[in-house]
Amino acid sequence: MPSQRFAVAPEVPGLAARRIAADILDGVLHRHRTLDDQLEGASAHPALKSLSDRDRALMRRLVATILRRLGTLGHLLSRLLDRGVPTDAPRAQSALLIGAAQILWMDVPDHAAVDLSVRLVQSDRRAARYAGLVNAVLRRCAREGKAIVDDVRSQTLDVPPWLLARWIAHYGDATARAMATALCHEPSLDLTVKSDASQWATRMHGEVLPTGTVRTLLHGSVTMLPGFAEGQWWVQDAAAALPARLFGDIKDKSIADLCAAPGGKTAQLAHAGARVVAVDRSPARMTRLRDNLARLSLEAETVVADAVEWQAVPESLDGILIDAPCTSTGTIRRHPDVAWLRQETDIAPLAALQKRLLQKAVTLLKPGGTLVYCTCSLEPEEGEAAIAALLATEAGLRRSPIAPAEIAGLAEIVTPDGDLRTLPCHLPHADPRLAGLDGFYAARLVKA
Repeated sequence: MPSQRFAVAPEVPGLAARRIAADILDGVLHRHRTLDDQLEGASAHPALKSLSDRDRALMRRLVATILRRLGTLGHLLSRLLDRGVPTDAPRAQSALLIGAAQILWMDVPDHAAVDLSVRLVQSDRRAARYAGLVNAVLRRCAREGKAIVDDVRSQTLDVPPWLLARWIAHYGDATARAMATALCHEPSLDLTVKSDASQWATRMHGEVLPTGTVRTLLHGSVTMLPGFAEGQWWVQDAAAALPARLFGDIKDKSIADLCAAPGGKTAQLAHAGARVVAVDRSPARMTRLRDNLARLSLEAETVVADAVEWQAVPESLDGILIDAPCTSTGTIRRHPDVAWLRQETDIAPLAALQKRLLQKAVTLLKPGGTLVYCTCSLEPEEGEAAIAALLATEAGLRRSPIAPAEIAGLAEIVTPDGDLRTLPCHLPHADPRLAGLDGFYAARLVKA
């Protein structure tokens, strides 16, 4: 008799996506790796290539949902577990988070969420002995979880306490809580279009915001959306699209975009007719910027250099845009890992770097030239305080206040000093999925 060969049993549908989600969660929570590092580029999770587009989208949404609601999930599991989350088996923790997030906030049947989480721990040597525990806890979550979550809905558990305390101190309790609530919602897709925003809003089944950004709820691979291959638009949060517009008419003017990658603001400046020099210290990120410009059929000179050390001709530039490295706390709605990776101790060294970038920019700017400084941070040390310190030491600079009319009449995002300050709770909408902005600060200065 010939030897009989048995085919390997196919893997349960959806398990691979959840296994990768568990790996990426472990990377964020235990190895302090960013989502971007694990999802894109040379250091991305090697198994991502094996996922279908549908499973990849599921995995991304699953990870983002967990990180967006991590504080609430921690409270929930503490109520459902007598002895706390197992600390000796990270896969057991991930499985509990993945199962609970699906049960509470995703369109996944409870029995499937429980079964796949149990399979996750069964396939891990260290976590296998917790399979019964995971099964029992998630079944209880399906029965009791919604009530537990509703009880703490007003407690803003999903923002780290140190960060919430800072926001309350700077913005007031009501605004800080509104910001925290806004961060719980999955954000829309924002597009900066080259022309005819209303037409693109129709094609994307979205709407045109007052600032001209097209906002849509379409999900999936961005590269498959209409107009991508033709270079008709690029992805850019509506708040991130505002600073480059503060220069006014820049046709044929020389503008440097410092810390430019991945290039959204460079594209805006080039599309407006400026002669742009894009500077960034990362070769990999600069490659991505060049690729984006090529797709968009836009041109800019690109320089791989540390902007602080960049050897440019003094007082040679009509304008400089600094989108400075920062804590990025304003981007938590789109990058929920930032909330759990950043620490308060990160602020001071980044503020020192921002100071050096500002001082460098002043030396490169022509008399009469315009400097626009911005950060995607909600922390005052990286915004208002940085500009106040610069103006106190640079007698040749003055603030050029931003008028609401320049930004579609949105007076609520203009500070009393005439700077720009957007918050996650700004731009409300009847559908919370279409509401909100990234947190940005921008100031416009002119050299005497």
